[in-house]
Amino acid sequence: MDAVPPARAQGDDRLSAGRLIGRLSPTARRLIICRAARSIGQGALSADFAFYLAALHWTTVQMGGVYMGGLLLGACITLFSGPLSDTFGRKPFLIGYGVAQVAAALVALLTARPLWLIAVSVIGAYGRGANGAAGPFGPVEQAWLSDGLPEADFGIVYSLNSAVGFGGMALGSVIAALPRLWQHSLPGALRYRPLFLIVLLGALLTLVLLMQMTDVRTPRVSHERAPSATQRRERVMLLRLIGINMLNGLAIGIIGPFMAFWFHLRFGKGPGAIGPVLALGFIAAGVASLWTGWLTRRLGAALSVVAMRLVGLALLVTMPFAPSYELAAACYVMRAAFNQGTSGARQAVGLRLVRSGRRGLAASLNASSMQVPRSLGPVLGGLLLETNWLALPLLLAASLQAVYLALYAAAFRQIE
Repeated sequence: MDAVPPARAQGDDRLSAGRLIGRLSPTARRLIICRAARSIGQGALSADFAFYLAALHWTTVQMGGVYMGGLLLGACITLFSGPLSDTFGRKPFLIGYGVAQVAAALVALLTARPLWLIAVSVIGAYGRGANGAAGPFGPVEQAWLSDGLPEADFGIVYSLNSAVGFGGMALGSVIAALPRLWQHSLPGALRYRPLFLIVLLGALLTLVLLMQMTDVRTPRVSHERAPSATQRRERVMLLRLIGINMLNGLAIGIIGPFMAFWFHLRFGKGPGAIGPVLALGFIAAGVASLWTGWLTRRLGAALSVVAMRLVGLALLVTMPFAPSYELAAACYVMRAAFNQGTSGARQAVGLRLVRSGRRGLAASLNASSMQVPRSLGPVLGGLLLETNWLALPLLLAASLQAVYLALYAAAFRQIE
C-alpha cells in the first residue's frame, strides 16, 4: 500500500468544500448530484414507508420479512457488482439500476397489491434509507468516485458525498409530513402514494446525468504485478473488514428500518411529528460528516470513526430510557450526527485497504458484509416490537456496536 505523503495531507487541512468541489472531475460532481437526487425520495420513504404498510394492515413481522428479502437480494448483487465493475466499467451497472428504480416507482404509484408491493420494495429498497446510494450498486458508485482521486482526499471527499446524501434525506423526511395535508382527498393508505412520484423523478434525473458521464475502466488486478506480500496483506485486511462489519450490520438491521415506527409505538407519535425529527437527524449527520472529513486529516479515518461512534453508542443506550418524546428525539438527532456522520470515513477506510484496481471488490465486500447480517436484523427487530419489548432492540444493537468498535479500532487504526 502506498503511504499518503505527509506534506500533502497537512497542506490540505484547510481545504474548503467549495475548493474541493472545484477540484473534482465533472464525473465526480455528477455522481454527487445523483446521490442528492436519489436521497430525497429515500428520505421520504424512510419516514413513511412503514406507516404506508401499516395502513395496508401489514404487521411488523411482515414488514421485517420484506426488509429482509430486499437486503438479502441486495447483498447478493452487491457482492458481485463491485468486482465486475472493476473489469467491465461502472456506467452500465448504474444505468441498469436507474432503469429498475424508474420501473419500481411507476408500479408503486399504480398499485398496492401485496405481490407487486413486495417486488418493488425489494427492488427499490424502500424504507431502509440508503442515504442516496445506488442500492446494491453503491460499491460501483464508490469505486467510480475514487477514479483519479488522490488517496489523501478520500476521507474528505467521501464525507462530502455522504453529507450531500444526508441533506437530501433531511429534505425527504420533511416532505414525509405532507400526506396529512391531502388525507381527506386521498384517504387511508392512498395518502402515501404520491411520495413514490418523488422517487420516480429522482431516478429519472440520475439517468439523465449518467448518460452524460464518461466511464473509465480500471485495469484488471490480474494484470498488475503486485508482490505476494501485498496480496496477502490485502486479503487479511479484507477478511478482518468482513468479520467486523457483520456485527455492525446486524445491529443496524435490528433498529434501522423501524426507527420511525419505534417512536410511534413508544410515544404514540405520527409521521407529522416524526418526519421533522428524522430530518433534523439527517441534517446533523450531514454537518457531522463534513466535520468528520476534516477530522480524518488529524486522527486518520479509522480513529475518527471510533471516536465519533463511541459518543453515538452512549446516546443509543440512553434513548430507550428517555422519559419524554422530546428527550428521546434529541438523543436520536445527536446520535445520528455522531453515528451516521462517519459513513464517508468508513468508506474511505475500506477503499484504502487495497490497490486502485481492486476498489470495486473492496467496496462490495465492505457493503455486502454488512448487508447479509443486516437482512436478518429486521425480522428479529420486528418480533421484539410485536411483543412490545421496545427497549431491548436498542440495547441489543448497542451491545453489538460496542464489540464492533473495539475490534474496528484494533484492526484499522494503523492503516494510515
